[in-house]
Amino acid sequence: MGKKLVMVPAKDLDLSAVEYKPEVIQAPHLTGLGFKLFVKLLEAPVIGSLIISYLKKQNKMDEMLRNTEIPEAPMFKPEFPPQEPEPGIVLVDEDGKPEDRVESALKCLPHYDPASCWNGDSAPSFRYWKIRDYAHAYRSKIVTPSMVAEHIISVIEEFQRRNPMAPLLISFDEEEVRKQAAASTRRLEEGNPISILDGIFIAIKDDIDCYPHLSKGATTWMHEVRSVNRDAVCVSRLRSCGVIFVGKANMHELGMGTTGNNPNYGTTRNPHAFERYTGGSSSGPAAIVASGICSAALGTDGGGSVRIPSSLCGIVGLKTTYGRTDIGGSICDSGTVEIIGPMASSMEDVILVPPCLPNLSSYGNTDILGSLRLGKYTAWFNDVHSTDISNKCEDILNLLSKTHGCEMVEIVVPELDEMRIAHLVSIGSETQCSLNHDIEDGKGKRLTYDTRTSFALFRSFSAADYVAAQCFRRRLMYHHMEIFKKVDVIVTPTTGMTAPKIPPSALKYGETDMQVAAYLMRFVIAANLLGLPAISIPVGYDKQGLPIGLQIIGRPWAEATILRLASAVEELCGMSKKQPESFYDVLRTK
Repeated sequence: MGKKLVMVPAKDLDLSAVEYKPEVIQAPHLTGLGFKLFVKLLEAPVIGSLIISYLKKQNKMDEMLRNTEIPEAPMFKPEFPPQEPEPGIVLVDEDGKPEDRVESALKCLPHYDPASCWNGDSAPSFRYWKIRDYAHAYRSKIVTPSMVAEHIISVIEEFQRRNPMAPLLISFDEEEVRKQAAASTRRLEEGNPISILDGIFIAIKDDIDCYPHLSKGATTWMHEVRSVNRDAVCVSRLRSCGVIFVGKANMHELGMGTTGNNPNYGTTRNPHAFERYTGGSSSGPAAIVASGICSAALGTDGGGSVRIPSSLCGIVGLKTTYGRTDIGGSICDSGTVEIIGPMASSMEDVILVPPCLPNLSSYGNTDILGSLRLGKYTAWFNDVHSTDISNKCEDILNLLSKTHGCEMVEIVVPELDEMRIAHLVSIGSETQCSLNHDIEDGKGKRLTYDTRTSFALFRSFSAADYVAAQCFRRRLMYHHMEIFKKVDVIVTPTTGMTAPKIPPSALKYGETDMQVAAYLMRFVIAANLLGLPAISIPVGYDKQGLPIGLQIIGRPWAEATILRLASAVEELCGMSKKQPESFYDVLRTK
């Protein structure tokens, strides 16, 4: 075994001696029948343990967790030191009426005249319709929610009939959609809309409760052991604002993957390239928004599961501070790394769903932008599959500095390998704990092969491993809080690669490709393990025309700052959007 590695206390770490080490993952890439056989071996009593032990040794997991002495005490959930208040924000009553919060958010948005964008001809360049565009069309009697509902229903049914299967929704009830749309249409005709969200169509990821739909988490059995009697808290708040829910969106089973692959119901395809993944695990919500079918969607993010598909599909995805968003009524509501977050085609729609309020309409907005310090760890920033990604993100940061005067500050983010392992042990142990009874009861065999691969690894983690991971969490929190003394945000690419191709052999039995997972998760983990707010904002495309996202990570409770900066990025990139290959203009129903 040798002697244990003894780490110096985090406060004594010499950052000048920290060297960036490119992430190397040792694991096989398997699909098809070979993958099926591998899982059978993995679940065999003796040989399975030997395979897991070998893979953990190759990836130095036991070396970090069991053969390292960590001086910090464990931190079992994110704990934040007191934070300075953000400038230029509007405070809202956290317990106030949802419709009042939406109205406050609306007042914080810059002036926008939807009528100027509504004409009989096509716009000169591609743009998504915003929530304010829908609201204008409804109130001007150009179209009704019921008319839009019929168009959406026809699109969803088209996807349900595709071969190979590529469903956007796992649970869809067209009569329920018609009923909600008719009620909204009546309110609008009577001149009594509840809020600007009245009549806005939103999709809900399949691990979030939305009554009367079942919550399956994209499994074939979760609904058998977990009933849904009411909406999740966030869904209830949106419903009280008049939102129309189209159904439960497809996802990577139990959120245990980064691609969106799902042999149970079919794999959702990327609207920009049908042969490529959307990213996961919030695959369905991302594709629905990117295709123009809904203005917004709700996803869950435990390891980049909102931000990764948002980046790969060219939309906006927000992960809020741990504890900011109530996750009651979701399959993930017992963990310490996962939150529910909005995904939308524009920044202002993310601000409206749910409301987080930087005052973008104030005269001081430009001054606040100019005072921001942007932290960049260059060696990490550039560790991407294609330089198209780092170059595009670098270009927009330079443009931010030139246009608004933002200051770029070189930083060092230490112990990235430790952060990756600590996150894996945390999310894996918490997921295993919450589902252990059902898995041991025989339902584990009904999971997909890649989920079963994950659980085989999770079962190997001990209580000591979990505690060690939480000790790393405290160290990493210290490092990041020190970084935030020097900068206001940390900027990275959202993902280390653009949308990967779907191997045809992965459609039936699934796929395990930890190298791809490593690229997709490279920059997103800190926000989950440490509970920090983070957002992915589209900044352009690679040479293949695939979307690239920029990630902005904020200090605790600093949603307004990252939303403000992301709005500035969106404005600088606004004219460069291209229409996805799969796009539906559901607002123009003629």
